[in-house]
Amino acid sequence: METISVRFEEDFVDDIEKAMKDHRYATKTEFIREAVREKIRDLEKQEALLRLEKAYGAGTRKGRKITEEKIHRAREEAVMEIAKKLGVKSE
Repeated sequence: METISVRFEEDFVDDIEKAMKDHRYATKTEFIREAVREKIRDLEKQEALLRLEKAYGAGTRKGRKITEEKIHRAREEAVMEIAKKLGVKSE
């Protein structure tokens, strides 16, 4: 495991300690690790949403109207294709 030194302003450390007590974190390290993990998950979600928005927008920019029905049909086709590749019967 790698050690990373971080410096925080005193007021910020006070905020961290209050949050630790309120949410029962035992150490600052545990609290900071969880905060970093959460930030990484948030960034991954944002990237996924941007990819989805880009794919959705590509259809609308080409003059195609993307309806809920078309999205539903695409999902069903994708599930059927995956099931076929896995050798699973789907209805």
